[in-house]
Amino acid sequence: MSTHTATVDWSRGDQSFTDGAYSRGHDWRFDGGAVVRGSSAPPVPGSDPAAVDPEEALVAAVSACHMLFFLAFAAKAGLTVDRYTDAAVASMGRDERGKVSITRVTLLPDIRWGGEAPSAEVLDDLHHRAHEACYLANSIRGEVVVEPV
Repeated sequence: MSTHTATVDWSRGDQSFTDGAYSRGHDWRFDGGAVVRGSSAPPVPGSDPAAVDPEEALVAAVSACHMLFFLAFAAKAGLTVDRYTDAAVASMGRDERGKVSITRVTLLPDIRWGGEAPSAEVLDDLHHRAHEACYLANSIRGEVVVEPV
């Protein structure tokens, strides 16, 4: 199997800390050189609304995983995808253990085809196979639902 790494880097600087008013802004660094600004989700004091919070990152990762498998299966089936857009949504709540968690991720893929679109049956099969193959959807406790647009 493979391993994957990310470096999360935060520093206090000259901010106070024990009063809880410190910045939640930090950087996520990846092996290819990409740096993403991260923060807590608003409205926590010190959060950066322009940064990516962990909840957004999780829903984006699940969506991207599904999309990448979907594109691979569509290509193998001889279908041409011109554009794939997903306005995915993660819902937080208390799970069966009473812990706050992401209890559901809803993927809302809107696919534009080069040429004739596949039948609803073929499209459903592609999404089903992508969902079954997505290791991130298989890794989280919450439900992952695909509702094609």
